[in-house]
Amino acid sequence: MLKKVYRCSIIFVITSLILSSISLSHSNIMNAYAAEGADFDIDAKSAVLMDFSSGKILYQKNPHEKLPPASVTKVMTMLLTLEAVDSGKIKLSDKVTISEHACSMGGTQLFLAPGEIRTVEELLKGVSIESANDAAVALAEYLEGSEELFVKKMNERAKQLGMKDTNFSNCNGLPIENHYTSAWDIALMSRELLKHPKILDYTKIWMETLSEGRKQPFTMVNKNRLVKFYEGCDGLKTGSTSEAKFCISATALRNNMRLIASVMASPTRDIRNRETSKLLDYGFARYEVVKLADKNDIIGSVKVLKGKSESVKVAPKDSFYVLTEKGNKGEIARDIRISGSVSAEVKKGQKLGEIVASKNGEEISRMDLIALEDVKRAGSGGLISRTFGYWLNMWR
Repeated sequence: MLKKVYRCSIIFVITSLILSSISLSHSNIMNAYAAEGADFDIDAKSAVLMDFSSGKILYQKNPHEKLPPASVTKVMTMLLTLEAVDSGKIKLSDKVTISEHACSMGGTQLFLAPGEIRTVEELLKGVSIESANDAAVALAEYLEGSEELFVKKMNERAKQLGMKDTNFSNCNGLPIENHYTSAWDIALMSRELLKHPKILDYTKIWMETLSEGRKQPFTMVNKNRLVKFYEGCDGLKTGSTSEAKFCISATALRNNMRLIASVMASPTRDIRNRETSKLLDYGFARYEVVKLADKNDIIGSVKVLKGKSESVKVAPKDSFYVLTEKGNKGEIARDIRISGSVSAEVKKGQKLGEIVASKNGEEISRMDLIALEDVKRAGSGGLISRTFGYWLNMWR
């Protein structure tokens, strides 16, 4: 009986030690996480830091919390406008007649008058610099016929981009029911907008006066103070209401690395700007990008079977950058994979290979290699002539 009790005591002690060890280990892990969070916290409800080139998230705090975005909404309005410009649907020089509905918007505005005529570019500047609500609605009406139809388009585009935390109810971010997004989704749509670099021509402007066709000139002042006071910042959009508090989607470029910082529900404008700067500082201090290929590089050529041309040159679809922690760029390797041959006909932009980037043997990114021109299929006469030419060369 005593032996049995002794064994039970030993088992109890060992079990207690194991449990204590597990508890201590868990406690240490939790403390480590807590310390890490305490060392780098953002004074806002939600925040995300994203690398533009790769889309990699470098920092996140409550990234999927659904919150009102205020005028950061206009990132989507600007995106749809520039997509329409780039597709040829509209032109920046198009003239837009301002409606009474657009003029009825409150908050920040260009103080447009019903019947006033402004160009798409002027309205886009009004949205991106002054954050004008009347200009945003005027663009929405010009693009889709009504603000309601434009908002429907906004939500469709959000779904296409994988913005799962978002629902838009207007195009300017003025307080309204059922209008929300997340820091994660803001980063997603901001990255898409930055694929249209024309937007930076506007968002980096500090001041500009709108005077043509107006009795009273109006000077627009950029609501994003980081454009003036943070090195490399050239956009993108701020927003604030009493409900949303202070929000921003900021972007900055240093040493070929572009970062996107989205911050939501920060207590004040100054705190928002300070915390956004902190996010960007963290990204630029810790990471760098390595350029593996330029979009203008001719990487090689692919043989075209039965084509009018015997081969087609290939180049990267875009400049290829890879994100890495500073000091580790020497560990990145580049592997070029090109098709040996392809049958005609070949379309310009057709994928014919890839550049694969790896780190320590593990793939981290890839970029398509595309045909630089069309190659049509050769007619029978051309093929016979080419075969005859080959035959003659063999016997020379």
